[in-house]
This record gives sequence, structure tokens and C-alpha cells, in this order.
Amino acid sequence: MRAMMCEKIGTDPVMRTVDDPVAAPGEVVIDIDACGVNFADTLIIAGKYQQQPEFPFIPGFEIAGVVSAVGEGVDGALIGVRVMAMAAYGGFAEKIALPADRIVPIPDGVSFADAAAFQITYGTSWFALKYHANVKAGDVVLVHGAAGGVGVTAVECAKVLGARVIATAGGPEKCEIARQHGADFVIDYKSEDITTSVRDICQRHGWPAGVNVVYDPVGGEVFNQSLRCTAPGGRLLVIGFASGDIPQIPANILLVKNLSVLGFYFGAYLDQNPEIAREGMSELLHNLAVGYITPSVSRLFSLAEVPQAFAALRDRSANSKMVVMCRDVTA
Repeated sequence: MRAMMCEKIGTDPVMRTVDDPVAAPGEVVIDIDACGVNFADTLIIAGKYQQQPEFPFIPGFEIAGVVSAVGEGVDGALIGVRVMAMAAYGGFAEKIALPADRIVPIPDGVSFADAAAFQITYGTSWFALKYHANVKAGDVVLVHGAAGGVGVTAVECAKVLGARVIATAGGPEKCEIARQHGADFVIDYKSEDITTSVRDICQRHGWPAGVNVVYDPVGGEVFNQSLRCTAPGGRLLVIGFASGDIPQIPANILLVKNLSVLGFYFGAYLDQNPEIAREGMSELLHNLAVGYITPSVSRLFSLAEVPQAFAALRDRSANSKMVVMCRDVTA
């Protein structure tokens, strides 16, 4: 099969031909049609991710495709079923072998591209907002990077939970994306000061204390500004550091305002909370099936174009979610 292989740290993957995977007992082989592109992909090939495979390896976390073979102990009726799954790595390839208990059938009417775009971004936002930060109807949620692959899902998930959403994004085009996905208020951080703008919005609408929850995949100075517009007792979700700067949190502000800073790493959370994981994924699939959430795929790439997709992440030219079509088929 063809696969995009990372051969040494710090270099983009290159196309290689490797042996097809074989299903071990309890596993299935999936013919991969689509694999989502995530900022974490760029971190893992740079050696900066929380969990690091040995080189060489095939990157790619979230896949969608068709079961083509099963191992011993797995129901043969799964062959031919459209499924999605989250893998530790191996997604930017034509095939993958995974434990059968990791796969989830794709709902009718959901494309491979949407299924591949759905799992990590929506999973991160849904579990972080609902189960980790305990967002309730009527809460005011500030979402940073709201036009990015994770940010747009945070806007949608917060709205499903009944929250009022203030979004930040860079430039008119990205601000419009956040608005189209349901943000009640949008701040262009390239031309507006985040702290001042959030405070103004809150004052005008009768929320003088500030926002209840901050969803921050950016870090750096954005996080520091968030501290100054969070209501007493507020929660700040640390999702990632797309800015490249890890904030050093001033503990005195946490103390005075009784703030909680909550780190959230989706993969570890699922492993640590299997019962919540099953419940939450069922909720997400329902929300997807009934149209409460809508995966936003901004661009499709071929398997050979994985380095171009990574470049779009690094230079922040990407809007919403990007997907690699591993068999160069239509979405």
C-alpha cells in the first residue's frame, strides 16, 4: 500500500510503498478513504507531542473508511461496513489495522470526509466544554481561534449546550466563519483588543462580571488577556498552544478571582474516563445525525499532498478543517 512516512524528526512525510497490514486476533483492517488533518500532526513530527511514536512512522489520527478484513474473534459481518476510528498514528495511508472495539459505524448520509473531520475536533470541544468545564445553558463562553479546525467546533458545541458565545478570530474572513457557525459576538484580534472588547460586550448585555468559561487553543498572550476578562469563579480551558507560546500563569490572579485553569488532552481523557467517553460519543453522533453540528471541511488534499496540508496549518492559512482523501476519491 501507499503511505506517507515520517522518517526522521522535524521533516515532513514522504510517499513510500509498505506492506499491507494484516488483522491480528481482535482486529480489523480498514481501507482508509479519508484522514483528518490536525495541528497535533505537526507537533508529533517535530517531536513535541505528548505521546511520541518511534521513527519511522505514519502520522494521522482520525480515519474513515470501509472494513476490508477481520481477524480471529471478530464478526465477519463487519466486512464492508463504513466506519470511523481514532488511531494513535497510521492514518495517512491506504490501509490500517486497528482493534475492532475502536471502530464506530458512520451514520447514514455522513460522508467519509465529514466523518474524518468530526472525531478529534468535535470530541475535544464537546468533552472539554460539557464534561470538563461543566458549561450550562446561559453561560458566557469565550472561544479563541474560532475559525480554526477546533475553534469552529467549540462555537457549535457551546451553542448546543445553550451558552452565549463570544468568538475571536484574525481578519474579516475568519471572523465571518465564526459568525456563520453560530457565534453571538465576534472580535477581530488583529484590529481589536480582546480584553477591552470582551468587557464591552459583557457590560452592554448585562454580564458585568465577565465570561464564565474560556476555550483557549492558542495560548501565549491570548491566555493572558483572557484572565483579565473572566468572571470570578470562571474556568479557563487550556486546549493547546497554536501560538507557539506556553503561558506562565500568574497564580495571584487565580487566587483573587477564584479561577480554575483546566488542562484538557482529549486522548488521555478518553482513556481515563471510558464510561463518559461512550456516553459523550453517542451524544455527538446524535447531534451530527440530526444536524445540530455540521463538520466544516474547508479543503481536501490527496495523499501525496499531506506536506501541503501541514504547511497550511503552520502558516495559519487554513480555515476550519482540512481532510486528506487517501484513495484520491471524492468526499
